Amino acid sequence: MKPTNCQECNLESGDGDFQKNTTTELGEKCAVFGIYGKGLDVSRLTFFGLYALQHRGQENSGISSTDGKEIFCHKGVGLVAQVFNEQIIKDLPGHISVGHNRYSTYSGAGVEYAHPVEVKDKTMTLVHNGNLPSVTLLMEFLKDKGADKDFTVSNPSDSMIITHAIHMLVKEGKTIEKAIEEIFPLMTGSFSILIMTKDKLIALRDQFGIRPLSIAKLNGGYVFASETCAFHPIGATFMRDVNPGEMVVVDEQGLKIKQIVKGKQKLDIFEFVYFARPDSTMLGKSIYEVRKNFGTRLAEEYLIDADVVIPVPDTAMPVAVGYARASGIPLETGLIKSRYIHRTFIEPEQHIREQGVKLKLAPLKEVIENKRVIIVDDSLVRGTTSRQIVKMLFETGAKEVHFLISSPPVRFPDFYGIDLPRQSDLMASKMSIEEMNKYLGSTSLNFLSYDGMIKSTGLDKSVFCTSCFDGVYPIDLGEKWGDVEYPKK
Repeated sequence: MKPTNCQECNLESGDGDFQKNTTTELGEKCAVFGIYGKGLDVSRLTFFGLYALQHRGQENSGISSTDGKEIFCHKGVGLVAQVFNEQIIKDLPGHISVGHNRYSTYSGAGVEYAHPVEVKDKTMTLVHNGNLPSVTLLMEFLKDKGADKDFTVSNPSDSMIITHAIHMLVKEGKTIEKAIEEIFPLMTGSFSILIMTKDKLIALRDQFGIRPLSIAKLNGGYVFASETCAFHPIGATFMRDVNPGEMVVVDEQGLKIKQIVKGKQKLDIFEFVYFARPDSTMLGKSIYEVRKNFGTRLAEEYLIDADVVIPVPDTAMPVAVGYARASGIPLETGLIKSRYIHRTFIEPEQHIREQGVKLKLAPLKEVIENKRVIIVDDSLVRGTTSRQIVKMLFETGAKEVHFLISSPPVRFPDFYGIDLPRQSDLMASKMSIEEMNKYLGSTSLNFLSYDGMIKSTGLDKSVFCTSCFDGVYPIDLGEKWGDVEYPKK
């Protein structure tokens, strides 16, 4: 499987549609990774960087590289280890590389939707984490240029449109940096983007920094990643985050930084709640420690008389640790996760599909039977999986099942790069907590308070985007405002 130069890489990133994820609670729309370094095996390092970021997307993976003369590209369906092998990595030479893991939403999971996105003349490639809820300004720009129909697909994604718009200006003679500066105000939404040309690696972050992006050093070169957990496996040393509204350019002259617009930090707090790996740091805070604080705060807000605390693996583990320590109730591993369920392309037959959560989680009878159980999870969205977990615990012999959630009720959809469903599918948008508890079948249901969540981070609420909880959207939603319904006062 030799890499191609990807003539058909007019591909998709994160369209603002929330239909696909019907079996799991939440999905993140991608990880980006990039590296510039003379004398470094950049594609191999990118492979291991993407491997560390696998939790942010499991459906497609892709890597582009350049040797200064040509851009190479390979992508495929599946996990990083399924898409790449030793020969493919060797066939991606050069000193610059960008990579991407994708979580698909409405548009599908096939290779035709994988990143990196390339242009027809193979002079640049782009990877994107985030979502533009409105592409109206970009499409008006392309229409003015007479290029609004120059796509090879009928429904171009936000990432394709961004790439096409920047490339239009480059073809007119502008430098890549000037092209980005001109297009930046037209990009209405969230984005952490890496752009690779034959001689440069450029990092770009929206003015609110909703999606994360960090910089590290490695043997005289520079590394960019969605999370700091990707730096440790390759021996890179964390420098700092890419600031909101900032463009960072790396070429043979070194690293150059330009603040394109004034930034105002609004990191999506769901990174702390769910998405980020616990060994990552964001805004100077340990994800693991913040999640432990969530658990401690939950114990302060809801001290339940129970026999055992059980986390839903894996994100809720630090939360359960914090709750168990603060409450004095023993912590146990009561649910065993099948860690390799995503490593097969074999579709389960109907009977297995009907088992739902049992395909992924197995209860330990010795821990659960005849116990008053506290089950801890990070969030409650549709409630389908949570309901199955409660039923499974009772079937295993639990006397009581108390459900604790380490975030407030999710009442509003996301438009900035998380696969949160339509508002009508969100439990908390149409049910009271008592009604949700009845639906789940749990003995009790409690959520961490909004103030408790914020205080657990040790940061001011002004640095976070909390739109899923409070309906406050820092970036204009454009035509998507019609998808948001606010309760009548």
